[in-house]
Amino acid sequence: MNMSPSIAALKPPAGSADSLLKGVRTNIVQSIRAFRVSDLQEAASALGHHFLYANLANGQSKQDILDMIGQQFMLAVAVGKNFDSLYDSMTDPVHKSGPQPGFIVVLEHIPAHAKFDKEAREQLLDIFRDTADYWGDRKTPFRCFYSFL
Repeated sequence: MNMSPSIAALKPPAGSADSLLKGVRTNIVQSIRAFRVSDLQEAASALGHHFLYANLANGQSKQDILDMIGQQFMLAVAVGKNFDSLYDSMTDPVHKSGPQPGFIVVLEHIPAHAKFDKEAREQLLDIFRDTADYWGDRKTPFRCFYSFL
């Protein structure tokens, strides 16, 4: 009697993390588009990755955004008053804490108004792009999805 699993048994289910993230590079920052936050959270769980979520809808300034991300991501290191400290808190101290399985990050409702203008939004996303590169250099998946308000 053959006890080996069939090929069909080895394929992930249709709604699995593998199929949800198929075609999404392992280290990228991109618009959330057709993804649902709950599906991304389930994918992170299925993959054993950290799931970091921040709803930034009530942010009025750069400092508000930094504070909200620090609180909602429960970062151990204070984010401070600039984007560089946000980058620092998501990279080196986390790397030094031990091997990381991967990250799925959601930045939902990034504000789009005079106090947090296009330049500030791009600077924020650049920090997450740099963070994705940092983790990519360490062969650790870091996918960040965002939406604007």
